[in-house]
Amino acid sequence: MTGTLSGALYARQIPPYPNKVKTTVQGTIEAPDGVMKITKIDCHYDLKIPKGKREAAERVLNVFEKKCPVAQTLKGNVTFTHTWTIEEYEQ
Repeated sequence: MTGTLSGALYARQIPPYPNKVKTTVQGTIEAPDGVMKITKIDCHYDLKIPKGKREAAERVLNVFEKKCPVAQTLKGNVTFTHTWTIEEYEQ
């Protein structure tokens, strides 16, 4: 997911590297039918972006899951939540 997000940011002239995107992920494992499985994945993204790019970055964060192979593969079986923190810097 971080790769898809980074690619989408890069396409909008928001550099994802070096050290501009950090992802923290936590999964929830449950056994609703007696079989353990991952039911939820919470993703938090810490972004460092150039000033003036916040609107573009937030747009990416709100839609990138639709183009993410991992999210689309797990869709319907795992619930994803995405949160983020954005820090702007002068170029």
